[in-house]
Amino acid sequence: MTQSSAEDRRDQRLKLLDDHIGRSLAESVKNGELAAAPSYGKPLDFGDGYDETPADLRMPFKMLKDAGYVPPEVEAMRQIAALQAELQALPATTDAAVAQSLQRHIADLRQSLALRMERLRASGSL
Repeated sequence: MTQSSAEDRRDQRLKLLDDHIGRSLAESVKNGELAAAPSYGKPLDFGDGYDETPADLRMPFKMLKDAGYVPPEVEAMRQIAALQAELQALPATTDAAVAQSLQRHIADLRQSLALRMERLRASGSL
């Protein structure tokens, strides 16, 4: 089997798949299934912050994300969320000092995060 014939078959399969998807979408439009969706006609929101990220930082951030790197600000946000969940899960019988300690730690992390974000904004990196 030659390289060309394998590519031709692959192209044919993709075309058949495209045709099938097109027919399915056309049928859904005709039946009104798509119009019934709550997000019909609205931009998709993936919730990943892509639209909020400055255009010149999108590619570098994607590369860092793909490499498994988490910015310190994101790690701080995760830590705050975990501590808040831990605080909310504390039983009512928990010593007040324990809850106060957790609240203080959360407040410290939030302050540190706010200062870091302000430095990033001031430097033009954000």
